[in-house]
Amino acid sequence: MNANLIEQSLELAAERCEDLTPLVYARLFAEHPSMEALFASDKNGAIRGEMLAKVFSAILDFVGERLYASTLIQTEVVNHAGYDVPPDIFAIFFSTVAATLKEVVGADWTPAMDRAWTKLLADLDYYVTHPNQAETVGVVV
Repeated sequence: MNANLIEQSLELAAERCEDLTPLVYARLFAEHPSMEALFASDKNGAIRGEMLAKVFSAILDFVGERLYASTLIQTEVVNHAGYDVPPDIFAIFFSTVAATLKEVVGADWTPAMDRAWTKLLADLDYYVTHPNQAETVGVVV
């Protein structure tokens, strides 16, 4: 996976859109309407914004130094199960972010970026589908 391409796509999206939060969640809720009810108490979008900021931070760590991202992902899969968010929906959130970025970046989204994101999503999915940290100690995908 090419970290530079992931970072470049995030930078391009940030240049084009001040706040990706409404776009990401609109896509998520359109594709998975049952998820919207889980955010009923988030009247001003602050929880959604904080969650998306954590996702971007985790992605940057995951493609960079990998100090915490894999463990954070595994922990959040377990935490979100307590909110009735199944792991498959948790994994879909990453692809929802990628699809939104691709839309926002538009014509500047390159095939190389697409390949980098495809690889990243597959690597992230490993940790989503393997939330038991004892099973993944020392694994680097």
